[in-house]
Amino acid sequence: MVGIMTYGAYVPRYRIKADEIARMWGRDPNDIKKGLGVFEKSVPDMDEDCVTIAVEAARHALGRIDIDTSEIGAIYVGSESHPYAVKPTATVLSEAIGASPDLTAADFEFACKAGTAAIQACIGLVASKRIKYGMAVGTDTSQAAPGNALEYATGAGGAAYLIGDGEDVMVEIEDMYSFTTDTPDFWRREGMNYPEHGGRFTGEPAYFKHVISATQGLLEKVGATPEDYDFVVFHQPNGKFPLRVSKMLGFTKEQIEPSLMIRKIGNTYSASALIGLAAVLDQASSGSRILVTSFGSGAGADSFSMRVTDVIERYRDRVPTILKLIENPKYIDYGMYVKHNKKLQM
Repeated sequence: MVGIMTYGAYVPRYRIKADEIARMWGRDPNDIKKGLGVFEKSVPDMDEDCVTIAVEAARHALGRIDIDTSEIGAIYVGSESHPYAVKPTATVLSEAIGASPDLTAADFEFACKAGTAAIQACIGLVASKRIKYGMAVGTDTSQAAPGNALEYATGAGGAAYLIGDGEDVMVEIEDMYSFTTDTPDFWRREGMNYPEHGGRFTGEPAYFKHVISATQGLLEKVGATPEDYDFVVFHQPNGKFPLRVSKMLGFTKEQIEPSLMIRKIGNTYSASALIGLAAVLDQASSGSRILVTSFGSGAGADSFSMRVTDVIERYRDRVPTILKLIENPKYIDYGMYVKHNKKLQM
């Protein structure tokens, strides 16, 4: 069976509260928290970027199991905040984790679903026996223009998944389904410091249409219903959309609640659904069935049906859980937030 051999995540320690951002722009913090369902978000340190975050997430993943990193045949990194326009993040990551140069490596870009697109590519290579292992990473230091509604939710973090096959897979990937259209709900042209978005347009014709279509397509493909799953994970652009779409699709609050990291760390873009999945795997047990649907503006959604195997029990507590990673945050004010996120342009 093809599936997840191991996983790991990383979230920066720094946080800024929604109240502090609202104070800066003269907004009512209660309106912001009620409207977005985000209370605080992660902020990268001044020497952190999507590369360092990817390295930490990958090291956590590899720290969970014992494998020869020279057997990793592909490394794909999904992000919309790669530090270089021309210079791959994946090559830096491969060397940092001690992988062999005898591999294929590339950066992926599809807004917030670039990480799950990387997983799909690894599944194809592993299933066709072209490689033994493939590593897929979603990592972002999400940006938003000062005062924009996005600023209350854009966070930083990453998650790494090693895809392989055989009896030692931790999570079997039963099947996948994608839904894609040309829906320009969110974009950033070359040279622009911050993305732009279509406001309410990002909801109904973008997020909800694609997440619902991909999820329903997957359920029909595998012959399942929402009741067949123990957990469900959706992309988390804010705290309200994933709850709303899960209800629209027939899932319960109990099924989605364990994945909702958005409230504490914000929208980590390419890592959003993958960090939510990591939080679920931290508490899932053998036999648990999980449905995951990511979303990327532009627009598309990837949906996966997964089943946890008993292998997961061998690797409990070897690396920090998501809840452990977000303990003891260090709060900063808006001035330090501006400095950390390099919003001051010379």
